[in-house]
Formats: sequence, C-alpha cells, structure tokens
Amino acid sequence: MQQTIQSLLTQPLLGANYLGNGQTAFLVWAPAAKQVEVCLLGSPTSRIVPLKPHERGYFYALLADVAPGSRYLYRLDGQKERPDPASRFQPDGVHQASQVIDPQFAWNDAFWAGLALQNYIIYELHVGTFTAEGTFEAIIPHLKALKDLGITALELMPVAQFPGSRNWGYDGVYPSAVQNSYGGPEGLKRLVAACHQEGLAVVLDVVYNHLGPEGNYLWDYGPYFTDRYNTPWGEALNFDGPYSDEVRRFFLENILLWLTDYHFDALRLDAIHAIKDFSAQPFLQEAADLVHQLRAKQNRQVYLIGETNQNDVRVIKSKELGGLGLDTQWSDDFHHAVHTLLTNEGSGYYQDFVESDSSVPLRHLAKAFREGYAFSGEFSPFRNHRYGNSARDLAGEKFVISIQNHDQVGNRMFGERLSQLVSFEKLKLAAGLLLLAPNVPMLFMGEEYGEIAPFLYFISHSDENLVKAVQQGRKDEFKEAFALQGEPPDPQAEETFQRSKLNRSLLAEEKHSTLLNFYKTLLELRKTLPALSFLSKDHQEITTLEAERLLLMRRWVANGEKALLAAFNFGDAPQQVTLPLPKGRWLKILDSAAPQWGPTDQPTTTPAELEAIGNVTFPLAAHAFVLLGHKKEQ
Repeated sequence: MQQTIQSLLTQPLLGANYLGNGQTAFLVWAPAAKQVEVCLLGSPTSRIVPLKPHERGYFYALLADVAPGSRYLYRLDGQKERPDPASRFQPDGVHQASQVIDPQFAWNDAFWAGLALQNYIIYELHVGTFTAEGTFEAIIPHLKALKDLGITALELMPVAQFPGSRNWGYDGVYPSAVQNSYGGPEGLKRLVAACHQEGLAVVLDVVYNHLGPEGNYLWDYGPYFTDRYNTPWGEALNFDGPYSDEVRRFFLENILLWLTDYHFDALRLDAIHAIKDFSAQPFLQEAADLVHQLRAKQNRQVYLIGETNQNDVRVIKSKELGGLGLDTQWSDDFHHAVHTLLTNEGSGYYQDFVESDSSVPLRHLAKAFREGYAFSGEFSPFRNHRYGNSARDLAGEKFVISIQNHDQVGNRMFGERLSQLVSFEKLKLAAGLLLLAPNVPMLFMGEEYGEIAPFLYFISHSDENLVKAVQQGRKDEFKEAFALQGEPPDPQAEETFQRSKLNRSLLAEEKHSTLLNFYKTLLELRKTLPALSFLSKDHQEITTLEAERLLLMRRWVANGEKALLAAFNFGDAPQQVTLPLPKGRWLKILDSAAPQWGPTDQPTTTPAELEAIGNVTFPLAAHAFVLLGHKKEQ
C-alpha cells in the first residue's frame, strides 16, 4: 500500500487532534481490543466516552469541550488504561496520561525553503548535555555562534518521549511526543523557528527500528511488533507482515508530523539495517516517496538521511534504479579509517582497518574519499564475510562524514572524545580531512574547540531490573566486541549524565580558542573556494604514498580550473615532500603547522609561494597538512 501526502492529510490523523472551538478528534488503532474508551481527566469534570469502532481496527470519536491541556488515557476492553500511542505530549512521563496540544504556533519562517544538501554543514548535539539547562530554549542563545563558526544545519539527537529526564533518546516510546524535560512541543517549535531565523536548517534524529523497553504499551493495542524477526532490542517492528499497513501509517504520519507541524528540514533515520522489511515496496522506499512528494508540494528542500552499517548503495539510489531513494547516508567507513590512522586502535570494528602486522594503511581512507565506502565487497575480518557494494558513481553529497559523533564517542567504555586520545596536531589533521572532503561534513558538539568532557551513555529508568540489565549489557558489550575489561561508568547515575555536559569555559584557554578559529577558517575556505564547495568525486584525485605516510588530494572545478592540492602527513616526523605539480605558481592557503595555529615542537612550515616547473619540494611537519592553490601563468 503506497501512501501519498494527499491520502494521509485528508484522512483523520492518529492521536488527539484539536480542531478548534473546543472540539478534539480522537483516533486510535487498536485491533487487539473489542472496545476502546477515552478517559478524560481533570476539570471541569472527568468523563469516560466510548470510541466508535471502524474497519481495520480503528476507533474514533469527535468530542466537544476538550480543549488543549486536557489529559486523557485510553481504556481497552474496560480494563487496561494506557497512554495514547500517537500522543503529542506526555507532560508527566511515559506511564501517565497524554495531553491534547494546540497545533497552532506563530511561525515566522514563511521565507524559509531549506538548503541544498551540498550546502549542509551539520552540527550534531544532544539537547540535555549541550547546555547546563538541558532544554530546547537554552540552545537558542548559542545559534549565532554556531552560524559564525560556519555551521548551516543543526542535528538534534532523538527528542521523542523517553523514560525519566536523561537519556540519549533512543529509548523513546512515543514517537510523536516531544520530551517533557526538554521543553515539550512549544519549546521545540521555538528552537526550530529560531534556527530558521538564523538561516540554519534543522535535522531530527528519529528511530523507526525499535521502541524503548520502559513505557512501551503498543503490545496492548495491536501487532505493532512481529516475532518473525529479532533485532538487538528484541522483536522487530511489523513493517511487512499481517496488519503492517497500519503500522506503516503510524510511522509515515510521524514523518509528516516532524516535517510539517514542526518544520524540520530533514530526518536522520537511525540504524535502518535493523528495520526488517522484505516486502516488494519497503517501508523506507515508501517513506522516501512521501518526502519527495512533500518536497514538490511545498517547494521545500526536505531530506531523509539514513544510518546503515551495510554499505549498500541501494539505500541512496533512486527507486527508478532499484534503490530505496533516501537522499544521503552516514559513512562509518570514513570515521573508522581516520580514527585508526590517528589512534592505531585495532579492536572491534576497527580491526577491518588495520593490517595483520598491526600497521594502519592509508588505502581505506583513500577509497572512502574516492567512493564513499572503504568496503565495497571486500572481506571484513570483523564480520567474517564480505560486505558492501560500489558507490563510485554517486555524488559526494550522498555521504555524511564525521570524525566524531554520538555513537563513536559515546559507545566507548569511557566516552573519550578525540581530544583525549590524540595530540593537538592530530586534531587539526583530522579537521582538515573532514572539512576538505567532497562530502557533507558533520561535527559533534564541542568538537570545534576540543571539548574534553566525555560523552557517556546515560539513562534514568524507573524499573530496577531494567537498570541492572542495561548495566550488565554495557559490560558484556565492551568485553565481547572490544575485549575490554573494567567497570564502565554507571549509566543510571546522575553523575554520568552531568559529566557529559559541555564545558565552554575551556574557550578561555589558548589551545581551545585556537582550535575554534582553525575550524572557522577551514569552514570559510570550504564555502568560498569553488573546488571545495563543489562536491564532485569526479573532480578529485587521491594518491597515497604509504612509505612516506602521505595522502595527497587534488580537487578542481570544471576543466581543471581553480585547482587545489592538500597534502596530509600521517608520519611521526617532518619531511620534505616532492611532487609533480602543473606548471605555474602554487600559493599556500593554509598550513596546519603554522605558528598562528598553536605551539608545536616541529614548526616546519611550507613557503607562502611555490614555483612549479616540474617537481616541487616543500617541507611538511609531522601530523600536519598544507592546502595549496594553483595560480596559472598569464
């Protein structure tokens, strides 16, 4: 069943929908119940009203004297009282009543039509730890600084209602309800509106592969889940079995809710490889069709971003070419290749990027630059099988790349950021690799100034048995996947959450303010130099010199004009680099080892200008890079 925007918006929406004049429409899908009543709580008087059954397991009622702010529960077969699966707000948490909200909001972004994907420079943040207050509105005063940094898009980790007040967000159980401790629906809308006023796009991380374990009452309503497939979180959501049309509708409406009611510009779909769907028209393809229709209907640039560990190009190929049609995807291979080169770590999934003698080759990073995937059918020692296929023919904006993100930092036992693992010179080298690449870059909050606070895994469950299971699960995961011994920080402890908050007072220190200015400079160059803003993998050349530990990147626009050369030294010592360069003058644009970018034990810097006749030789410091621009002879 292929849904269209028209069919979804013309039929009654799931949940409690306030229509004005004190009227609210209630619609719930509950095929497991024979009778459904809505229990209206509080003033002026509590009342219980039966919902009228409709075909395919739906129950509906249009009620008067139900205004925004009204609390309600559904009573199933006269016994179980449960919150609304499509709740828009859970003011008292996951176990208590849902609340009717007023969908009206004084939006002031009619001018905003979004950004082209190739102009996205994403900044990923966790609402609870980005500020001391941990709310949507507390983010707003920081938007100007993010824009001045060069960010063009904010990405929020999931904000769907989760248990307690602290969580990464992937334990959400009400996909359409905005987390109460962050500021609820009004706070989120104010943040999105403020972003658009600053010219920033906004991305929301959403989870359609599972729901959290606490407060998840969907089993009482109907077959939202299936025992035919399992995921790391238990039974899979039912996207391709009996009753799956209604499950799909539930999540398709959620997509439209975020893109229309909340004006988000893109959704990042978490771990889509865990969405088990073997139908002829997969849910993800249907979701992409829906978003593309919305893009055309509203003349807005809206996107779907997939996260997958399968290196399957079908995710981002169009439906016409046999793909799912998502607009872009996260590239784990780029992160893993950079991380192993800088840290020499080789456990867990990093073992795919090291040799049997524990050396770390440059070829994986070079291939990620050239193609998007480092593995496109090769054997993976970590997986013990071949995986991936070729993405060579796809544009650079089809891949979102990072050197840090919530997964790669937070899923370390002690949540260490790159700033705690490598030298200052390597931090700048990593920034150059990220921001000079022909892909969509993403920064993780605090990366731009070298934040040293960890980003740890934290929860605030109320079920003691569940807490113990999570604590043990973390220990087992590190022991099995990374062969790590020790005691990870307690995810349930308030202290674990507090330790993960950003500490911007670090900017008073020279090293951190210098790194911030370095990021600003790189982002400005990315936006102003045509060869960097042109995200074409066909207009680049990547060369590796393994013995010298050098990676060379040439980028240009059409006809070889405005060419740039970046030379990255992964070696532990400075060296003289000899390269064949096109005839003419080559001007130094940026040298990461220059004195202005911080004190270094190896102040070897490249001359301001190089004259190329044949080969050109120039010095390059250890763990440094230089960016050169070609100026043709007149």
